[in-house]
Amino acid sequence: MLTPVPEGPAIVVCNTCRLSAEAREDGEGRRGGALLAAALTQQRDTDPRYAGIAIQEMPCLFACTEHCTVHLRAPGKVGYVLGRFTPDTEAADAILAYAAHYAESEHGRVPFGQWPQGVKGHFIVRVPPAGQVVEG
Repeated sequence: MLTPVPEGPAIVVCNTCRLSAEAREDGEGRRGGALLAAALTQQRDTDPRYAGIAIQEMPCLFACTEHCTVHLRAPGKVGYVLGRFTPDTEAADAILAYAAHYAESEHGRVPFGQWPQGVKGHFIVRVPPAGQVVEG
């Protein structure tokens, strides 16, 4: 049921997510999550700033009331689930830019002034690392 993946900063993409609140798939039968995973991988592979961020796919993050969701995580850091993205290059670049700041942070907290505009309003939940909770 579980597949080992390398440790380190990662964006886990729900590859079965809906395309949008209204549509499950695009005109070619592709799910939004699969399109977002492809856009993230393409952006990561073309920009050296993002080389250290893994793109990992899995079916269903159980955030089904949202669409195009991702889980940003790294060992010992607070994780975040974000969603309601359009699966395109612009969203992928915003997610990766935030992920780069996240990877550089000590505990996973990125100052609001460093958030790319494209992730503002997309946070769904934050998840404390195993064995820890977040202070006020």
